[in-house]
This record gives sequence, structure tokens and C-alpha cells, in this order.
Amino acid sequence: MTAATSQAQHRRAIGESRRFALRVGFYGMVALVALFFALPMAWLILAPFDQVPTLAAEVPEFTLSNFERVLNNRLALRSMVNSLLLVVGVVGLVIVTGAPTAYVLSRIRFRGREIFLYVLLLFSSVVTGTAAMVPLFLLVFNLGMIDTFTGVVLVLAGGTLPASIFILKDFTDNTPPSYEESARVFGASPIQILRDIVLPVIRPGLAVVSVWVGVNVWGNFLLPFILLRSPSRSPAAVLMYSFYTEGGQADLRLISAFSLLYTVPVLLMYLYVNRRYGFRFFGGLKG
Repeated sequence: MTAATSQAQHRRAIGESRRFALRVGFYGMVALVALFFALPMAWLILAPFDQVPTLAAEVPEFTLSNFERVLNNRLALRSMVNSLLLVVGVVGLVIVTGAPTAYVLSRIRFRGREIFLYVLLLFSSVVTGTAAMVPLFLLVFNLGMIDTFTGVVLVLAGGTLPASIFILKDFTDNTPPSYEESARVFGASPIQILRDIVLPVIRPGLAVVSVWVGVNVWGNFLLPFILLRSPSRSPAAVLMYSFYTEGGQADLRLISAFSLLYTVPVLLMYLYVNRRYGFRFFGGLKG
């Protein structure tokens, strides 16, 4: 064996050792990140069934009394219904207004259309949260909609509508115009074309937008907390922050059980839509 061959083998061995070390480091980092996210999920699953839940994820002393406490809380189930009403109202309003708008923006060409879309999306992403709360509160107050579901629905729909239009337009862009031209030859009106041809084709996009908007509304705390004053109108995300014992400590028995029940509707909605349509941010048919 020559000296050159020996050096080449040595360099190859060093290279393999480095690749192995990098691979071990990568998988170790992935394991740590997975553990970081798995611990809260383990607590969410285990703590509701623990007789005396703590902030640690541990094997529970099995009991169902925590869920009984949730069912006996007169505001807990009402808050779930309130959250559901907000989700249905906002998703319905976004779909009813967003789908026709996306169709018009997809089919009608005008100068500055793309700039308009990106500016709309940009402002909907920047002017949100606490930055927009003062003008939004004043607007809702002047309209006389404080402590009403209508005011919250309009504000939440306005915040999610631009991004929804942007997503639905992408699905509509990939729908062959030949389908609409054929329907137009037979005398179909634009409304009929939208209802009978475009909407059935972009159903996966409607499903994606519905889940995305629904999750945002279901977990929104700030807007309902500021705009709704009556405890009986509070959604679940707001009511959860009122679960305290008489001594002022967080009631972990109530919080843990309520958190699990609070998670189930969104999880079921996601699984159903994902199973039926799958999730993708492009769509339509090529033709």
C-alpha cells in the first residue's frame, strides 16, 4: 500500500466520521425539538384524567371527576356554543364574500390587479392584533356593536378575508375557463357559472380556507375579550382565563379537562377535511 493510498483512506475515514457526527447531531436536535413539543401534548392528554393534576406530565391517578366539573360549570358549555357560533358566522361570511371576489379577481384583468392583491395581503398581515385594536374598538363602539356577536364576527371576518381571497384566487386561476365558456354558450349567468361550475371545482380550496379561518377564530382571545362584555357571551378561549379557585390559584382540574374538550372540535374538523380533500394551497383542474 502506497503512502498516497494510505492518506486517501485516512481522509475518507475522517470524512465519514464527520458525516456520522453531523448526522448524530442532527437527529439529536430533532429529538429535542420533538420532545419540546411532545411534553405539552402529553400533559394535555394525561392531566384531565388525573385526580390532582400538576404542571408536570406524569402518569395520572385515573378519574373522570374533572370532566364532571366542566359539565357542572354553567358557563363552560355555553362558551363552547359561543365559540361555535363565532366560527360558523365568520367562516360563512368569509366564504360567501371571498369566493365571488376571488372569482372576479381571477377572471377580470385590470391595471394594477397584482399590486392590489399583494397590498391587500400585506396590510391584512401587518395591521393586526394589538396594533389595530384601538381603531377597531372605536369603530365597533360607534356602530353600537359592543358586546354583540355581530361586531366580533365582522371584525374577525375582515381580518381573515384578504388572505382567504388570495388563497381562493389561486384555486380559481387553475380552473379551465373553457368550462365557463361552454356554460355561457348555453345561457348560464355569471352567478350560475360561479355556483354550478367554479365552486364545485374549488371545493378543496374552500375546505382549506374554512379550516384555517375556523382555527383562527376558535383560538382568538384578544378581540372577543375586548369586544364582548357579558360572561354569558364569552367564547371558550376567553372563559378559560377565568378558571381560578377561591384562593386565586389556577384550577388545574377544570383547566385541564376543559382544554382537552376545547381541542377536540378543531382536531375533528381538521381530520375530516384532510381525509376528504387533503390540504394544499393550490388547486383547480388543468385543461
